[in-house]
Amino acid sequence: MKITLLDYGAGNVASVERALQRLGAESQRATTPECVAKAEALLLPGVGHFETLMRALDDRKLRASLLDAVGRGVPFLGICLGLQALYVASDEAPELTGLQLLPGCVRSLPPVVKLPHMGWNRLFVKKKSLLLDGVDPDAYFYFAHSYAVIDEREETVATCNYGTEFVAVLEKENMCAVQFHPEKSGEAGAQVLRNFLRLCA
Repeated sequence: MKITLLDYGAGNVASVERALQRLGAESQRATTPECVAKAEALLLPGVGHFETLMRALDDRKLRASLLDAVGRGVPFLGICLGLQALYVASDEAPELTGLQLLPGCVRSLPPVVKLPHMGWNRLFVKKKSLLLDGVDPDAYFYFAHSYAVIDEREETVATCNYGTEFVAVLEKENMCAVQFHPEKSGEAGAQVLRNFLRLCA
């Protein structure tokens, strides 16, 4: 199965491609609705600003085809900003709407800690997780963000703590997402990507 990466100009698309290649997975970039519509599995990488992502998806007319694909059950993995985009809105760009696939709003991490949250941190696993299968419970993952989903929700399978507890891994039906960067998280991150590939097979 070929993994389709939504390419809206994010800086980590190439590093995600390389991470998938190391695992023997084929990937392609999607910049048109037609390519998204044909996808067998979707991955939304994300770095940068919520506004940049949402405006790019709309300018390239990718929102409707992405929502349709997820609604049809196409396996989906969001990375970092790709997780935040699943929710209704974000404090980072309150005038814009997210994909609204999940209820709730993305909030700023509290200013009691240095922002952005950049570096290695551990997860607190809340329930059985397909993405975290075979991952060492003490594994560290690489984070780079200032915003997060702070309210623990039904779809939360693991959290992280940096100033406050926030959603680090979510799974709901065919949707998966992680706040950290698996492509920068060594063997633990590679295992997360392996598990997603297994879900897609």
